[in-house]
Amino acid sequence: MGARRRTAQQQHAEDVASYVAAGGEETVQRVITAVYAVTKRLDQWYARQFADLGLTQGEWAVLAALAKAGDTCLTPSQLADRSSVAPSSMTHRLDKMAARGLVKRTPDQTNRTRTLVSLTKDGWALFSAAVRESNVVESDTLRGLTADERDELGRLLEIVIAGLDDVEA
Repeated sequence: MGARRRTAQQQHAEDVASYVAAGGEETVQRVITAVYAVTKRLDQWYARQFADLGLTQGEWAVLAALAKAGDTCLTPSQLADRSSVAPSSMTHRLDKMAARGLVKRTPDQTNRTRTLVSLTKDGWALFSAAVRESNVVESDTLRGLTADERDELGRLLEIVIAGLDDVEA
């Protein structure tokens, strides 16, 4: 019989112990290692979900960027920047997404050399479906917390996020 698989909690404790043994501060390692573990597990789930929906993670990044922009159209360069990809890669991605009817490209009326990209109804519907499906697993991830604990965790993580710009990477 094979070795028993460690639980996420056991793996976390082992990881923290290793980092502390190497000189890391325990409270810092507990938090950062936990955030990393949750992020890694969710990323694995998102990758499977996107595949089930016929999306790549790159296409998801475009849908999300356009959805977050609201009624504002974005240029391919802006989308490349927000998705952390080369502009040439974005052009190919947009070609595929436009062919599937997820995005629409229109000439910029104020600058004829630019193209503006927006979500189509089908693109918005796919974005919405992905968000609704994600919400199920995200809620399950937080099921061990009360509503007040979720609020507190959100508040604390927002403080961490606010300080990210001050950290040199």
